[in-house]
Amino acid sequence: MFGNKKYLKNFRGKNNGFSKNGNTLCYGDYGLRSISWGNINSNQIESGRKVISRNIKKSGKLWIRIFPDRSYTKKPVDVRMGNGKGDIIFYVFYIKPGKIIYEIKGLNKIFSLKILKLASFKLPLKTSFIY
Repeated sequence: MFGNKKYLKNFRGKNNGFSKNGNTLCYGDYGLRSISWGNINSNQIESGRKVISRNIKKSGKLWIRIFPDRSYTKKPVDVRMGNGKGDIIFYVFYIKPGKIIYEIKGLNKIFSLKILKLASFKLPLKTSFIY
């Protein structure tokens, strides 16, 4: 369980509206911003991080601005209705349009655009390049 939360399993809820905070660059010069709604789990964040860190090597620095802190539950396939909520399968981050996902510093614009485009293929939502 991440952080100090009252309940281990939370409701799915609605993912509407736009991101109010975390929508401007804070640490880096270039970033990857979401332009659609969706859920990103920890495996997708990690695969994007691997692509970026493999390409920037030691010449640049990377910041990940999101953290998967909401639990995603699911009941097994051959189980009847009832008997409580299912087990936690993975953790997700509910993302809204405008939220910065990755930030890069120390590289030129063209190389940063190329790297962040490779990372965007690993994510299940539409993204845009920001500088």
